[in-house]
Amino acid sequence: MNKENSPQPKPDLKQAILHMTAEGREDFLLYLKNIGLLSEPNILVLSPGQHYYYDESDLRSLKILVNMKKLNLVRHLDRFLHNLYRILPPEASFIGCFSDSATERAYNVKHGYSSGKLLSSIRNLFGYITEQKMSGIKVSEILKTHGFKIIDMSEINGVTFFWSRNVRRSN
Repeated sequence: MNKENSPQPKPDLKQAILHMTAEGREDFLLYLKNIGLLSEPNILVLSPGQHYYYDESDLRSLKILVNMKKLNLVRHLDRFLHNLYRILPPEASFIGCFSDSATERAYNVKHGYSSGKLLSSIRNLFGYITEQKMSGIKVSEILKTHGFKIIDMSEINGVTFFWSRNVRRSN
C-alpha cells in the first residue's frame, strides 16, 4: 500500500467484517458465508465509505477482492473492471453486488415500498450519481467482456450478489 498517499492502513478481515456490520451490510457477510469464502486468507474488502490507495503490488497477491459498492453506482465501470482484470492475479475472485432492476421492483412491491422514481429524480436534480439499470444478464456480459467468469449469482433481500473469477492466463 502506498503509505504516503493513504492515511489509513489496509483493512484486515476482522476490520472488514466490522465495517460491513456497522454499515448494515450483513447480507454481504451472509453471501460470503454461503459461498464458503468468509474465512479465506488474502481477502481485501473495499468499503464504499472508506477510501484506500493501493499500489499494483498490493493487489497482485490477492486471492479475493470484495467490492461493497453496488456496480450500479460505479461511475466508470468499464475502466474499473478493466483495471481489476489487469491488476488481479489469474484465478483471483472478484465479489460484488448490484441492484437488478426487475428484482428490485418485485422486491419493493412485495414489501410495500414505493417505486423510488421520485427519489431518483431528486438525486439527478442535485447531481448525485444515478443508478445504472442492470440485470443479471447484463452484469454477466459486462464481467465476461472484461475477463471475468461468473461462478455464482444470488439474490438476498433485493440485492444481487455475484462471485466471479479472473480468467486471465499467467504470463
